[in-house]
Amino acid sequence: MSDIADVSLAYEGVKRIGWADRTMPVLRQIRERFAEDRPLDGYRIAACLHVTTETANLIRTLQAGGASVALAASNPLSTQDDVAAALVQEYGAEVFARSGTDREGYYRHIRQALETAPDLVLDDGCDLVNTLHTERQDLLDTVKAGCEETTTGVIRLHQMVREGALRFPVVAVNDTDTKHMFDNRYGTGQSTLDGIVRATNTLLAGKTVVIAGFGYCGRGLAERARGLGARVVVTEIDPVKALDAALQGFAVQPMAEAAKQGDVFITVTGNRDVIGAEHLRVMKDGAILANSGHFDVEIDVRALEDLAVDVHRGVRPQADEYVLEDGRTLVLLAEGRLVNLAAAEGHPAAVMDMSFADQALTCAWLASAHASLEPAVHQVPKEIDTEVARLKLASMEIGIDTLTDAQEDYLHSWRLGS
Repeated sequence: MSDIADVSLAYEGVKRIGWADRTMPVLRQIRERFAEDRPLDGYRIAACLHVTTETANLIRTLQAGGASVALAASNPLSTQDDVAAALVQEYGAEVFARSGTDREGYYRHIRQALETAPDLVLDDGCDLVNTLHTERQDLLDTVKAGCEETTTGVIRLHQMVREGALRFPVVAVNDTDTKHMFDNRYGTGQSTLDGIVRATNTLLAGKTVVIAGFGYCGRGLAERARGLGARVVVTEIDPVKALDAALQGFAVQPMAEAAKQGDVFITVTGNRDVIGAEHLRVMKDGAILANSGHFDVEIDVRALEDLAVDVHRGVRPQADEYVLEDGRTLVLLAEGRLVNLAAAEGHPAAVMDMSFADQALTCAWLASAHASLEPAVHQVPKEIDTEVARLKLASMEIGIDTLTDAQEDYLHSWRLGS
């Protein structure tokens, strides 16, 4: 039995899922192919993903391939209750997700999804895989393989491999070019700023925006914040990424310095306590704090609560004011959770089209290839990444060149030179 908020919301969910589907042409083509080929016939899939319109179209695609799907939410604040209702009522999926559920409800939903004894698992942050390995080891023998959607989850998986804990192969869908280059850079870059503006109605032009982390997400954010007229400061621990930011014209500073200057702070590192008490103590009055990393650990919310003498909850939707002893006010967005999903709608569907096309094709590949894979973190086959890019270009009516026979020979021969 599913656990959702209100089944009567299904009609609204169907409309919004259809709207997203219009700008997901690659996934739509794969769905049509799956309906004919049925590469997932008989497979049970348990997924822990953001319950959004885009995810719904992935679930529909997996079902078209023959799979039965149980879906739990990877973040309670991103759950769209109308989408959950539509997936249950109209599309026949099992869904365990309610917007705003607490930590206990979040893990209960993951456990309920796992009760289906899945053959394949799809994860976004590694909480489902972690629960399998810590609480439901009795189900591990039924799981053939899995996919991981986000950087934070891939980091956790590599730690499991180093400790010899991972019991089945997992493909790092996050690491494909069509995922991290476009989803992280263009998707996170746009949707994070969208969430901040919706939550605060602030003007970014002329503001100092501090971005913690200069991976693909941080690069996208920096580019778009600069495009909106902000002065961008980047903080980093990686010398190569810091140098990259500097050579792109961004100011690079330690957080201890940047904390005194910033008007808006955005964390996208995948690590904890990136903004801590020592930084909060020196921030400007009215500074805005937002996180777009996967888990709500990048901003030390407990330290912020300890420093505050008063908290004004919900001064705007997804915005809380923390009043400090000296009278300064700091504004925390989305409780320190993913601001782009809690305060906005996450990535545009056109971006998720590629990420979820990667997921769907990788699931189909795993259905036939899992037996040959060791329990480790694996990369998506290059041909899948290339196929997704090719389909996306075709949907945009963009053509590219192909190599001539002479060019192919030149690239594959060491005898030919200048």
